[in-house]
Amino acid sequence: MREELLLDVPHRQVVFTIPKMLRIFFKYKRRLLGDLCQAAVQALLKYLQVTIGTELRPGVVASVQTFGAKINPHAHLHFLVTEGGEDSEGRFHHLASFQDSLLADYFSREVFALLLREELILEALVDKIAGWRHSGFSVHSKVRAKTREEAERVGKYMIRPLLSLQRLSLDEREGEVCYRYGEDPEEAERMDYLEFIARVTSHIPDKGQVTVRYYGLYANAHRGKVRKSQPDKHLFIIVEEENPRVPRRGWAEMIRKVFEVNPLTCPRCQGGIRIIAFLTDYAVVDRIIQHLKLTFAADKPPPPHRVPQEFLMDSEAPDAHFS
Repeated sequence: MREELLLDVPHRQVVFTIPKMLRIFFKYKRRLLGDLCQAAVQALLKYLQVTIGTELRPGVVASVQTFGAKINPHAHLHFLVTEGGEDSEGRFHHLASFQDSLLADYFSREVFALLLREELILEALVDKIAGWRHSGFSVHSKVRAKTREEAERVGKYMIRPLLSLQRLSLDEREGEVCYRYGEDPEEAERMDYLEFIARVTSHIPDKGQVTVRYYGLYANAHRGKVRKSQPDKHLFIIVEEENPRVPRRGWAEMIRKVFEVNPLTCPRCQGGIRIIAFLTDYAVVDRIIQHLKLTFAADKPPPPHRVPQEFLMDSEAPDAHFS
């Protein structure tokens, strides 16, 4: 893995978790685990594009895990991700920090879209979960690997087996199995041996099911093209990106705070507006505005931002301000 796959760039482990309410779908429909993995990849790509400002191709090793610490059903994802990615010109943009809350937001949208396409949930459930203070979607990306050796160790941890024999003991007289899932002696669970067998066998992958996947720079197709065209492609021109300045508040809340108008409320019927898509091509936006003959004027424009006197140069007028 170290010599054949990993690039000589910093990596990061990213763990994607979904709410307990939604895990049942991935327990009984194993084929959705691949789609869940693809949803996390799409969320990561969108996050990098928003943060850097251009489309990037990161290297991703994805491990699909269906179990928790107690050998219980707990579908989640472990990603070994390059810190940043390659742009269309072959430059590698290094992103030294990730904003987990924003990435979790993108991930939740992709998972909701997946389950809605599969007709497993309704829009009402999406609105309900989205309104919770803690939705259950989480992303953890604090584990870093600065070298290939460290990244390899993280990769081995990601594909670990679901249980450890050292933590397992059998009470033959009672016919119970004791599994210690933590370091504290009290962090142990006793269960009937048949229940233990049922738990373990429930995590056996279906025939042909892939639990480790490769995307982006680590995809087999991409690596094959690189080997044929440029054998020394591993040598990147690395561009160090500054820490992303992504606003913590949502864009709708910020507009409402500044202009005192809710962009998610219809100005005609005062009903709620649901976002269908984001248009970023200025030419397309201009054509839509011209076709609808729209004009925009804020009911209350933002106040001018006056510059404090101590920040003005001598040549500037004392009443200078930014509009």
